Amino acid sequence: MIPLIGLIIGILIGLFLKVDIPASLTSYVPVAILAALDSVFGGLRAALENKFDSEIFISGFFGNIVLAAGLTYLGDQLNVPIYLAAVLVFGSRLFNNFAIIRRKLIEKGRDRIINREE
Repeated sequence: MIPLIGLIIGILIGLFLKVDIPASLTSYVPVAILAALDSVFGGLRAALENKFDSEIFISGFFGNIVLAAGLTYLGDQLNVPIYLAAVLVFGSRLFNNFAIIRRKLIEKGRDRIINREE
């Protein structure tokens, strides 16, 4: 539940506060957002599996962002689009976690329906 609340708060802050991102950081922000979303979806998945640990979530959230930004920076310095590796990995994990979350929610819904019928 904590990851979902954090995501909602972040979206609301982004919608209502005017934040200008310098042009020099425009390649970093999308990769960092993707890394953060990967952590949020991983946290939601862990919560549905009753395995959520806030220390693991927080360290993974910031660790993923730092790693993604670091890869992007390294790629900028080498003039190689290394950030694409982060986009590929975090994107695939995001979709994988979403699929697992969807299955878990469907299973829980089915269980509730079956328990009502009994």
